[in-house]
Amino acid sequence: MELLTATILLLLSPSLPFSFSSAHKTFIHCLVNHSSSHPITESIFTPNNPSFSYVLQSNIRNLRFNTSTTRKPFLIITALHASHVQAAVVCAQRHHMLMKIRSGGHDYEGVSYVAESPFFILDMFNLRSIDVHTETETAWVQSGATLGELYYTIGEKSKTHGFPAGVCPTVGVGGHLGGGGYGNMLRKFGLAVDHVIDAQVVDVQGRLLDRESMGEDLFWAIRGGGGASFCVVIAYKIKLVRVPEIVTVFHVKKTLEQNATDIIYTWQHVAPNIDNNLFIRLIMDVVNSTQNVTKTVRANFLSLFLGDSKSLVSLMNVNFPQLGLKQQDCIETTWLQSTVIYWSDINPSTPLEVLLHRDLPSDYFKMKSDYVNKPISKVGLEGIWEKMIELKDTKVYFSPYGGRMNEIPSNATPFPYRGGTLWMVEYIANWFEPGKDVADYYMNLARKLHKHMTPFVSMNPRGAYYNYKDFDLGINHYGKSSYVEGMVYGYQYFNDNFNRLVQIKTMVDPANFFRNEQSIPVVPYEMILDNGGYSRIMIN
Repeated sequence: MELLTATILLLLSPSLPFSFSSAHKTFIHCLVNHSSSHPITESIFTPNNPSFSYVLQSNIRNLRFNTSTTRKPFLIITALHASHVQAAVVCAQRHHMLMKIRSGGHDYEGVSYVAESPFFILDMFNLRSIDVHTETETAWVQSGATLGELYYTIGEKSKTHGFPAGVCPTVGVGGHLGGGGYGNMLRKFGLAVDHVIDAQVVDVQGRLLDRESMGEDLFWAIRGGGGASFCVVIAYKIKLVRVPEIVTVFHVKKTLEQNATDIIYTWQHVAPNIDNNLFIRLIMDVVNSTQNVTKTVRANFLSLFLGDSKSLVSLMNVNFPQLGLKQQDCIETTWLQSTVIYWSDINPSTPLEVLLHRDLPSDYFKMKSDYVNKPISKVGLEGIWEKMIELKDTKVYFSPYGGRMNEIPSNATPFPYRGGTLWMVEYIANWFEPGKDVADYYMNLARKLHKHMTPFVSMNPRGAYYNYKDFDLGINHYGKSSYVEGMVYGYQYFNDNFNRLVQIKTMVDPANFFRNEQSIPVVPYEMILDNGGYSRIMIN
């Protein structure tokens, strides 16, 4: 007890630069008192701790939110045990503290580690165990693990199993699965959340629950509706998928001078409809033309095929001869190695251990998203190229859907954009210099390109991907207009599934403890009193 008291006194020492309020001191005492079986003190980092800045900044992926003026948390809890999460939830509510939940720190708007009002971070990176069972083709993976760690662990156990999630190895499992999660096998297997079969969560009452005890409504919500709106997800149980021992990747580049417009026009008819084993992502950027001093658009065709190169070339010759794919363009490898190659721009020598590296060079960026439901005319494509060349410093990603995505109902999970969606669009502007004026300039580039695309993308609502959070869609201030504010971004992310998410949120977290700038709101009190209005939400 004396040692424990001394540790708390060190954390709160008034002689150190950061001075704690009485409320913060009481909060820390509460944390310690609620974690006697698994002491939490080693998991608590205050600004007085010399490791505080490292712990905070090591998982900040967007430098827009790592400036001298960015509000910092008054505390970081790097949970080592589920009981630490339970203590954080119970004590934060008791002492009215705002909690942000972080797994990998890839949130595009910094939602997991930034706030306008005083807050603390519950950082999940220490809860990263992965338990793979090839005999049942399942795995339990904790939220703090990264996708790279998950892939590597699966690969250690089996050469014929994989998991259909994202291509960036440092993305945290918790946030990725919470928002849906897609990767280069989505046409074959659907989204990552389509393969979640159980979960372990801490609810608003501090209870540790699994699928059976939480109920099917909450289990539905945390698979694509943003887990941080409802609870803290400790771990997911996932169903592995079977992959062939040999897969094939390629990266083919074409500029406008190399007939890229006609090839892309054909791509949009082929990519969502070709063999489900083939995924051909299209990345477009602006480069110097080789024919003159002007700029041109370059199209990068990056592909994963679940099969050998001979079968792939034969398939492409029949369905997409315009690309001119040749045997020498292809690299045969294992599925595990393909996750490295895909991320490292087709470098076969990249060691598998890179999947275990959590350090990733950070930059400043702004991203936006869209969905396309019908092909774009050649005139429309040419207009897009003109806008990109005008803006210069932007990239556009087209990720094709179809295949298995067409077979899963739009309400199977909160992620609604399934059948009828041809591809998802991602806009990105990157920069490497600090400063508000620089940030405003580049952020507006992404916004201008997004605006230009308006005639070509989904409408009513104009869809967006929740894992690509975009504050341009609106933020929630959680005042009297909270539900209305939530509707603005909620329908764009979740379409008709938004109403069910609101219903579940109101049921499991009526006081709205689990909240952030774009979380699911609760039903307004006045609508609860109006039985007719509330009934409409429950039914729709």
